[in-house]
Amino acid sequence: MKDLLKYLKGYTKESIIAPLFKMLEACFELFVPIVTARVIDIGIKNSDNPYIWKQCALLVALGIIGLICSLIAQYYAAKAAFGFGTNLRADLYRHINKLSYTELDTVGTPTLVTRITSDVNQVQTGVNLFLRLFLRSPFIVVGAVVMALSISIKMTAIFLVAVPLISLAIFLIVKLTIPIYKKVQNTLDRVVLLTRENYVGARVVRAFSRQEDEKEAFAQTNKVLKGKQIKAGRISALMNPITYVMVNLAIIAILLAGGRQVDAGNLTQGEVIALINYMNQILLALIVLANLVITVTRAWASAIRVNEVFAQKSSMSAPDLGVMEQEEVREAVVFDHVVFSYANAQAPSLSDISFRALKGQTIGIIGGTGSGKSTLVNLIPRFYDAVEGKVLINGIPVQDYSFPGLRGKIGIVPQKSVLFNGTIGENMRWGKADATDEEIWKALSIAQAKDFVEKKHYGLDEHVTTGGRNFSGGQRQRLCIARALVSAPEILILDDSASALDFATDAALRKAIKEETKGMTTFIVSQRAATVQGADQILVLDEGMLAGIGTHQELIKSCEVYREICQSQFSKEEVAGL
Repeated sequence: MKDLLKYLKGYTKESIIAPLFKMLEACFELFVPIVTARVIDIGIKNSDNPYIWKQCALLVALGIIGLICSLIAQYYAAKAAFGFGTNLRADLYRHINKLSYTELDTVGTPTLVTRITSDVNQVQTGVNLFLRLFLRSPFIVVGAVVMALSISIKMTAIFLVAVPLISLAIFLIVKLTIPIYKKVQNTLDRVVLLTRENYVGARVVRAFSRQEDEKEAFAQTNKVLKGKQIKAGRISALMNPITYVMVNLAIIAILLAGGRQVDAGNLTQGEVIALINYMNQILLALIVLANLVITVTRAWASAIRVNEVFAQKSSMSAPDLGVMEQEEVREAVVFDHVVFSYANAQAPSLSDISFRALKGQTIGIIGGTGSGKSTLVNLIPRFYDAVEGKVLINGIPVQDYSFPGLRGKIGIVPQKSVLFNGTIGENMRWGKADATDEEIWKALSIAQAKDFVEKKHYGLDEHVTTGGRNFSGGQRQRLCIARALVSAPEILILDDSASALDFATDAALRKAIKEETKGMTTFIVSQRAATVQGADQILVLDEGMLAGIGTHQELIKSCEVYREICQSQFSKEEVAGL
């Protein structure tokens, strides 16, 4: 938790004012039993109505002043806590965006969502209550004991016995609930995972009529979460009865001992009432402190989880400045004996991959499912780092580029078409913020998306819902391709990004890219032989290894894996004519 206190920077004044005014409120509260005692011992005893009204006015004044102090404390504590939460959430978001794909794969999306939302909110609430109550409650307890001591030294012995016993009971209850609240947050990760899976895969779930199974899985996980929360709640519920029993026993002891002291003339009736009030103040302060400790404990558990994310350091580093490139280099991309394995994988996903892609060439990548096609192209923009070998862009290792410098050269269209909430124009400007409408329309034309965008009522200002749900799968793919083309990248990567297109549109797209993007090196990942057969080079992958490299005609003759793919997709007559 202390590692996160730096996010209170800029809220030092608020962090001081909040507890200070809470202590002032506590001071005014401690005077109330004394005033009450005077009302009884002087006003009521002497039937002095003016004195009684004067003291009652003083009680009202103490209440109003205490309320004002409390409101000021609440305001500044909330301001500091929300500022803290905003700073922490923003920095955590920035940190997550700096992590490489390796760390993101290891940590997992559901737990990151929980930690940047629920856990940060828990920590924020903990900071808020800490600033408001941490100093107030101990001050009330100590102040009440001191005030009781000023009334009667003998009667204070009851306080000195009761307070440690009540504190011990609260401590044991809190100690038992701490590990349970940690488990609650971990179970919440699982709930978020199931919720996210069902939201993203809603159509698949319904297509296979698995709604009831998914409901059952969610209900079971929710039941586990509920059980842990109830367990913590049951233990916490013991706090009030146990502490109230102890306090009431202490009040009985005060009444018995106080009665004897009153008979002996050592105490007044008003002082006995004051002592009882102080005991009640101690009880309330300790219960508030216990609830604070529970909240802070949950915040502490959440802070540990947040710090675990901060502790995840990116396995990739890059220089801040770019590198000087050699203009005479002909190769746009070079793979030199590249080996790659995912984290905790049993076997490498790519083994000894070597090839050269010249500038302006079109490189087709084909292979069976799981052969490593997407993995290979993910090494070019350095989403992952090769375990062995080198990946070079324009003759320079990718590690020598800054991330903006490297990825500014590359336009990427991933397998899953992702559009963001906004307009078509805003989505198109992701790759180039200052792109003109003319540049956007040109990219849309190349991507075979111009026709359907023109038919939209608002054109480039047509609204895009979250995930682009208001467009068909093929339209989303074409818009994503256009977005990558807007910035006119040196290297274009199409990772199976035409799978939802019909053959005619796919062919028109490839033709337009080849004719309209002179000098651009294009990588086309596909499982369709027809999509890659016109490429200058075709890489055939089989179980992470390069089974063949060459043109379509060369591979038909020399590569058995490629020939089998073509035979599975073309008729015998078509294969014979290839």
